[in-house]
Amino acid sequence: MVEIRWHGRGGLGAKTAALLFGEAMMHSGMYIQAFPEYGPERRGAPVTAYNRIDDKPIRVHFAIQKPNAVCVLDATLLSTDAVREGCDESTVFIINSSFDPLAIKKKFDLPGKVYTVDASGISEEVLGRNLPNTPMLGALMKVVHLMDFETFIEAVEARLRIKYKPEVVEGNIKAIRRAYQEVKGL
Repeated sequence: MVEIRWHGRGGLGAKTAALLFGEAMMHSGMYIQAFPEYGPERRGAPVTAYNRIDDKPIRVHFAIQKPNAVCVLDATLLSTDAVREGCDESTVFIINSSFDPLAIKKKFDLPGKVYTVDASGISEEVLGRNLPNTPMLGALMKVVHLMDFETFIEAVEARLRIKYKPEVVEGNIKAIRRAYQEVKGL
């Protein structure tokens, strides 16, 4: 089972990213869980979301204790203990930052491998606002290799088309592809 924990702030799309990622994995024939955990529900408050992916039914229903991957949508959260909780040398960190992965690893004493992508910069440029969740999906797909990238893109695009205008869908797909190409890591 692969377990992913998302750390963000209200309004950055951590919950939506976990749901989109989970739904795409489901289209690949995997069993999934995708769920958020809230504190005070307000814009800017810390938000945690989770994914579990497995090729057999998932019988556990609780917050992830030892994540395989941690996606951080707001680098200011790196100074909190919650981001490192349950992590070890096998954990992969994917962080929304324009800084070098080694500098982030050292500054915040992160175990495991560290990858960075300027998801905020990509979203500002492509979407016109700071919404780093979809670019983070592209970086996550590059790092974890759980399914074919083009199949993933098709699944996410199909889901986004249900709710959003074509230009919004196209922008998000462009942001995902760009982050997939630009993610840097150790």
